[in-house]
Amino acid sequence: MGVEHEARDHRFAAVDLGSNSFHLLVARWEGGHLAVIDRNKEMVRLAAGLDADRNLSPEKQAEAIAALQRLGDLLKSVPPENRRAVGTNTLRAARNSEAFLARATEALGCPIDVISGKEEARLVYLGVSHSVQPVSGNQLVVDIGGGSTECVIGRGFEPLSRHSLRMGCVTYSLGFFGGGTVKEDTLKAAIFAASNEVSTLQHEFLDTGFEVALGSSGTIGAIQAAGVEEGWSDGPITPEVLAKLRKHLVKAGSIERIRLKGVSERRREVLPGGVAILSAIFERLRLDRMTFADGALRDGVLYDLIGRTTVGDVRDATVSSMQQRYGVSVDQAERVWRRLESFLDQVGDAWGVGDRHWRQLARWAAALHEVGLAINYPGHHKHGAYLIEHSELAGFSLAEQKLLSTLVLCHRRKLRPDAFAGVPGINEKAALRLTVLLRLAVVVERHRGDDAEPGVELAADGRKVRVQLEAAGGEYSLLCADLVAEAQRLEKAKFELSVSTS
Repeated sequence: MGVEHEARDHRFAAVDLGSNSFHLLVARWEGGHLAVIDRNKEMVRLAAGLDADRNLSPEKQAEAIAALQRLGDLLKSVPPENRRAVGTNTLRAARNSEAFLARATEALGCPIDVISGKEEARLVYLGVSHSVQPVSGNQLVVDIGGGSTECVIGRGFEPLSRHSLRMGCVTYSLGFFGGGTVKEDTLKAAIFAASNEVSTLQHEFLDTGFEVALGSSGTIGAIQAAGVEEGWSDGPITPEVLAKLRKHLVKAGSIERIRLKGVSERRREVLPGGVAILSAIFERLRLDRMTFADGALRDGVLYDLIGRTTVGDVRDATVSSMQQRYGVSVDQAERVWRRLESFLDQVGDAWGVGDRHWRQLARWAAALHEVGLAINYPGHHKHGAYLIEHSELAGFSLAEQKLLSTLVLCHRRKLRPDAFAGVPGINEKAALRLTVLLRLAVVVERHRGDDAEPGVELAADGRKVRVQLEAAGGEYSLLCADLVAEAQRLEKAKFELSVSTS
């Protein structure tokens, strides 16, 4: 990954709010390489705080907030624009995650992006692939987390196939060994359950093929360390190492009596679930060896963040790819974006949508507002919203994806005042105002041509918007009529639109 000269010596920080532990990584980008200057780990076991209704318990929330406050102290020296925090499986699953995230963001001093399982897999692969020597062919990367397991096949730094399986060392250890007892039949049951999960990707991965298998994060690191320090292996994890581990767990009979060199007391609490999952992966994917890699999700978050600020935002490439896939008119998308950008220049600051964050979203929304035309015209705003919400959008958090989907849904026809109520962690007022500007840009550019584009001046005050067309009234009679119709739609969303000509 190359970078511009001015990006060197900048500090970047990534925080991974995993289901088992929270990780902070602070590094300096020097000459195209990450130089780690600080790291910290908080063993929170967030997944263990989910109750039967999938709510995070108050006790676990308090423990997590305290940990985030400690990590936040270490973040203060890093420029805010160079920080990113991501939440994974437990925060995807928790029903009360939105309320928790508001408190967590304040404690950490950094916004927290909850990412999808496949986005987590992409970032894991990015972190691992930068931590090992490149190979000529495909490589398999496996990361066993507290609540999910990511499995990726890639080549170089690019993932080819990525899956996130709903099984993790915490959830499996609680589910199968919750009482602390380890028996042969329960271990077999855990392996059987994990094997069923891995079967969903088995044929795809075996058909794609891979030359090496790499393991990431604490569970696989502990398994490799146990194999080496117990004298069962000279480095890699093998089927024989896993067999000896399973025999040791059953012989111990309980988690408290597990005694393995290289495995800490806290790690042994989730070791049975991790061993069961890795055993199933070895069996289903016919592995004969796996090597532990230092890179992990937090490293991938850092490389992705550095890419956004120095090389190119992967989200731009994702949007461009979606345009190509669904045959979007790039020319019309550019017209709408140029018009929307001029509106943001005129009223963006006054309306609180003039900063880089909102301009990025505006540009992506303009790029994809017609993506639903690939299905049909009458409801293309609804079709487009569905495609965006349910596609794999590399680089986007779940909240960003939902927000982009809602912007496209609301770019024409009906606009509800509460349209963005279901998007977590956003400024609803700002999102609604950006939508109004997007709608006006679409209306003005309805002619779909570059000749004799109308001059449009905007002014905004609260919920009042004034549009002035720089032309004689008859010259743009169709546009005037469209704007009058738009004024009626916006009135239902409690906006007042007035139109005049000069």
